[in-house]
Amino acid sequence: MLQLGIIWQSREIKSNEYLHVDPICIVEFMKNILVSDIFGKTPALVALGHSIKADVIVDPYDGKNMNFKDEVQAYSYFTDNVGLEGYLEKLSKVIKDYSCECILVGFSVGASVIWKLSESTSVHLTKRIKLAVCYYGSQIRHLTKLTPMFEVKLVFPKMEPHFDVLALQNILTHKEKVKTWQVDYLHGFMNTHSDNFNRVGYKEHLELLRQDIKLSSLST
Repeated sequence: MLQLGIIWQSREIKSNEYLHVDPICIVEFMKNILVSDIFGKTPALVALGHSIKADVIVDPYDGKNMNFKDEVQAYSYFTDNVGLEGYLEKLSKVIKDYSCECILVGFSVGASVIWKLSESTSVHLTKRIKLAVCYYGSQIRHLTKLTPMFEVKLVFPKMEPHFDVLALQNILTHKEKVKTWQVDYLHGFMNTHSDNFNRVGYKEHLELLRQDIKLSSLST
């Protein structure tokens, strides 16, 4: 949630004047940024954003509603037209455009892009990221050698069809600034449009995200 710190200047008010307050400066403290999967900005993601009071949604298609018919079409379009590096550039630009600290929450390829961002050597960029929470970023398995420059929580699903989740978790859990967590839900459990959506897991993790955001904001 956008939080503003305001320093006010006041003066004596005469009886025939309206009350008037002059803001001297407005300081932005924190941005909560959602980073979408290959489906982009969807009603489900917008609803999730409202639930955790996100300020910004970053997606691969600059906010355009793509209306993909299925995951195969979405993956093909993303791979041919954006790619991981292209998505990384979009996310980096959004963060650089703000002068405040950020909390990032990413899903699937969005989580993988955040993970890749975490190795950036740009202090100007990474120092702004207070915390990142990454859900089922399957491409992370190809990026196990990087060293994150900010705090990252990795939430892995119960299983993945293409790799051993527990083996990947064991590799990553020893890295500094990294916490890993394997849940009893499947890839996509936080997406109400997914076949793997899980209502119990969704509610549970909405509350956990709210707690993470609140704690990070209080420690700013």
